[in-house]
Amino acid sequence: MIAAVVLAAGLSTRMGRPKLILPWGSTTIIGQVIATLVRAGLDEVVVVTGASRAEVEAAVREGHWEAVWTVFNPRYPLDDMLISLQVGMAALGNKVEAALVALGDQPFIEVEIVRALLEAYRAGGKPLIVPSYHLHRGHPWIVDRSLWLDLLSATLGTTMRDFLHAHSQQTTYIPVESPSILRDVDTPEDYTRSTSLYDV
Repeated sequence: MIAAVVLAAGLSTRMGRPKLILPWGSTTIIGQVIATLVRAGLDEVVVVTGASRAEVEAAVREGHWEAVWTVFNPRYPLDDMLISLQVGMAALGNKVEAALVALGDQPFIEVEIVRALLEAYRAGGKPLIVPSYHLHRGHPWIVDRSLWLDLLSATLGTTMRDFLHAHSQQTTYIPVESPSILRDVDTPEDYTRSTSLYDV
C-alpha cells in the first residue's frame, strides 16, 4: 500500500494570498494535484494543511474523492516542509508500506511520471525512488517505510534535500523528459505565466 503525503501547509508569502485555492482549470491548484495522484493509482492521499486551513480543507472536500483526507500541522507558522511531512507520515496507518511525497503547489505533475515512480518502487530495489530531470531531483518522490524513522526523528532545520542527499546511495533515480517535476507556483507571475502556458 502506497499513500501520498501532500504538503499544503505553507504561508503563501510570495503569492500574497492563499495560492493552493487559486483556480486551475475546472478545479484549484490543490485540486489538480490531488486529482493527478488519484488518477495515478495512489491507495490513499493525506493532505497536510496549515495556513488557510479552512479554505484548503474546503477545496479538498469539493473533489468528493474517496481515500483522500486532511491532517493539520499546528506548527505551520515555522513554514518548514519537513515538519509537515512528519505530521503527514505520522498520520498514516500501519498498512502503508511507502509514502509518495508531493507538493501542494505543483499542479504540473503528470500521471505518467507518478505511475512510473510507483512501478519502480513495486519492482523492488532501493528504498527511495526519485525523479530526475537533467540530473536535477524533483517531486514527487517515494520513501519506503524502512527510512521513515530517519525523517520522523529529523530535527528542526533539517531539510528534505538534506535527507535525500544523505541517502543518495539508497536511491533509484528515474530519468524523466519533463521539467514538470521541478516546477511549482510561488508568485503571481508564476501563476499568470503557468495558467497561460498550460491553457488552464
